[in-house]
Amino acid sequence: MEAKFGYDTTIDHSHIGNMYLKISFLLLFVIASTAHADLKSFGSAVVDEVVIQENFERPVYQLPKSTWQARQGTRWKIAGGVLSGIPSSAEYQSKKTHHRGLEPRLSIPATPPECVAQFSIRFLDGEETTIVPFVEFGHHIVRLRFSKEEGITLLVDYESLKVAEDASFHYKPGDWMKITASLKGDEFVIAINDSPRLYAKHQVIKEPAPSGGSGIGVAGPRGGKIEIDDLTIWTVKDEVADGWEKEREQLPKFEAVQVREKPKK
Repeated sequence: MEAKFGYDTTIDHSHIGNMYLKISFLLLFVIASTAHADLKSFGSAVVDEVVIQENFERPVYQLPKSTWQARQGTRWKIAGGVLSGIPSSAEYQSKKTHHRGLEPRLSIPATPPECVAQFSIRFLDGEETTIVPFVEFGHHIVRLRFSKEEGITLLVDYESLKVAEDASFHYKPGDWMKITASLKGDEFVIAINDSPRLYAKHQVIKEPAPSGGSGIGVAGPRGGKIEIDDLTIWTVKDEVADGWEKEREQLPKFEAVQVREKPKK
């Protein structure tokens, strides 16, 4: 006889394993649902509803293409409780003259146009280039580039303008970084771990991506690997976060610098 709620405590022991499995999944769901419960706002944005929440602990889980899109033939899977990406295969690369997937790339098209996001990421192995590794919100809209030597750089509008930087933050391959970011209107704020927040305000930030992957996107070192964990993305409310104007005045100031010509469409 199956276990029932109430006073009937008779249990068919053949179902104990299944019951424990269901309880384990329930606990994982509760943990995931409360992981970022304390985040009420970030930057100008007030969090509203959860769009995506994933800790990648489910042992059998297919990545729906409506939410996750591997880019340029790169290969992604869930293993060891993380989402892991590696470059495309040698066969794929041999058939391409560009966009060959030399580094793992992923976009999350389910990202709302205005959002707050929080996730952990790390880059392993491979080599930096003048482009990768990076995290972006909208392909070529606003991009945070990482460098072990130069720090982090915030770029907008096809990476033609440098709008913020922190030369003191140097990522270490293999080290996890917790990223929190908000995109609302023409303003973008991002922070890594407990480092100072970087801020950008530009008309292009509130425009849709002109091409490529929409939503949050990531690219790892060339020939390297990316791992992502504990990801939550929220929609945001219409109102502006309390105290935002004061906070904005305290953020590091940076005069935008043109670093390259914007490609002609």
